[in-house]
Amino acid sequence: MPFALQHQLHSRQLRSTQRQQFPASIPTLLPVPPPLAAAVAAPINCSSVRNSHGLKLKKQKRHRRSVRFFTTCYGFRSPFKILCDGTFIHHLLVNRITPADTAISNILGAPVKMFTTRCVLAELKSLGVAYSESLNVARDLAPARCDHEKRKSAVDCLSDVIGESNSEHFFVATQDVDLRRKFQEIPAVPVMFALRNALFLEPPSRSQQQFAKAAEEERSRLNELEIKMLSNKRKRSSEADEQADEAFPNETIVDLKKNVSTRKTDAKDKVQFKRKKAKGPNPLSCKKKKKDNQKPVAQKEVNENVETVRSRGKKRKRSRKPKNVATATE
Repeated sequence: MPFALQHQLHSRQLRSTQRQQFPASIPTLLPVPPPLAAAVAAPINCSSVRNSHGLKLKKQKRHRRSVRFFTTCYGFRSPFKILCDGTFIHHLLVNRITPADTAISNILGAPVKMFTTRCVLAELKSLGVAYSESLNVARDLAPARCDHEKRKSAVDCLSDVIGESNSEHFFVATQDVDLRRKFQEIPAVPVMFALRNALFLEPPSRSQQQFAKAAEEERSRLNELEIKMLSNKRKRSSEADEQADEAFPNETIVDLKKNVSTRKTDAKDKVQFKRKKAKGPNPLSCKKKKKDNQKPVAQKEVNENVETVRSRGKKRKRSRKPKNVATATE
């Protein structure tokens, strides 16, 4: 039996055995190597990657929206001032959110400057060795104005610095939940906090939004001083009209009004636009004409020479009288 025929028979037998082992619905597959098989069994979840990227974008948009609210309604300007307490500084060090100013500026979308108070430094110092690193970092921050002669708690100190209107336009950064709620009730105080290795900016509360809306409505209305000024102006205009009516009789007023109406229709009173005339070329950009003084003189000399030559060449013809005429006269 030839070798080709043996090979065909052997391949048919293999196919028949494979069909018996596997049902017709399941197709026969080649053996998959172990790493590729694992990849096929557990494919990459692209939706999770997209969702994480989308969540970051949403978070960034939310923060930018809240920053825009405080800048437009309460007059916050960059570089933004961040007032930090001890809990926030300690959290930054523990979770290694460094450098902190760049991380905060990425959230707010503008450069920042970090501040703290002397009372916060004293509180960190009283906590002992566990907060020594936080104390060293807090000493490097810019000091906010704190006029307390005796040391107060950080909560009382920060609330005194912020006051009722937050005239210094501070962003308060703290991990204390009660303190955050307290500052959200004050109209112009944005609040920041950290969660693990991420930073967050609290959205403006309902009370802050209502205060901003009321302030905008008050700006659109007239003040008492403006109302008085308008009333005085109206009185003056009415008195001036009465005086004019007394000075001129009714007929003269009617004639003046007619003249005014006719003047409006006159063509002379209409605004006449002057047309721009075409200007000549710039004399500086044009070449100056060369004066040809020698050429005409030379031409004149040539012409004179030609005339003299012609005059010499011609002979003068004399007119002679006939002899018969001369004898007749004698």
